Amino acid sequence: MPKIDAHQHFWIFDPVRDSWINDEMLVIKQDFLPADLLPVLQQNGIDGCVAVQASQSEEETLFLLKQAVGNDFVKGVVGWVDLKADDLEARLEYFKQYDKLKGFRHILQSEPDKQFMLQSEFKKGIASLQKHGYTYDILIYPEHLPYAGQLVKTFPDQPFVVDHLAKPHIKDQDITEWRRDIEALAMHENVHCKISGMLTEANWTAWKITDFTPYLDVVFNAFGSSRIMFGSDWPVCLLAGGYEGTMQVVNEYTSKLSATEQELFWGDNATVFYDL
Repeated sequence: MPKIDAHQHFWIFDPVRDSWINDEMLVIKQDFLPADLLPVLQQNGIDGCVAVQASQSEEETLFLLKQAVGNDFVKGVVGWVDLKADDLEARLEYFKQYDKLKGFRHILQSEPDKQFMLQSEFKKGIASLQKHGYTYDILIYPEHLPYAGQLVKTFPDQPFVVDHLAKPHIKDQDITEWRRDIEALAMHENVHCKISGMLTEANWTAWKITDFTPYLDVVFNAFGSSRIMFGSDWPVCLLAGGYEGTMQVVNEYTSKLSATEQELFWGDNATVFYDL
């Protein structure tokens, strides 16, 4: 069974484009490329990864595809395309030449309009993804979950995956509303969930493994063993414990699962979802 990291990023740091990386984040204010990730994956027994967009341009998509073409361990790419563009169909036809391009993502969490994903042009774009066989990664905060529920209900045959558990407020141990809404979202069988990005939602310097248990209990129970997958969120995870800290939390939690459930979580689900 290949072990897959279903969520990580590459970038050549650009202070304008990457302005979200503030002065508290000096450790990630630099370039991160496949040569930097490969030894980390090898140290942690991970066989391959999925590179996910971090900025919103087709240049970003092509940059990630270039990394994937040159590095066999980069098994897939989640890129960006303007889902509201008039020429979206033509763009998706163009991207068909890249076998490693598996899906797309939009940084919904940063849109001023919390219901951006319900705009008719955006939904038309999701319909195009479905037609062309691409996945869609949902990047949101807890307050967006009810809107995400409306979106996925509209497209029952479109494969969706929620990134980072929808970023629950782990630092504040705030769980009630998030739990209600993520459980409602998980009722839709076409929605999966990445166990990723948790450490940066906790106290970066003082988290404990037990901080994450209630949140993991919720998503493992809600999505079941066949709709969850591991992601490191490297290099962002370097802000709060790094790859090793991420693996420590997840290994401890998944150690109680059956061998079959562990294989699904660590690689099989991601392989099927992204057609790696």
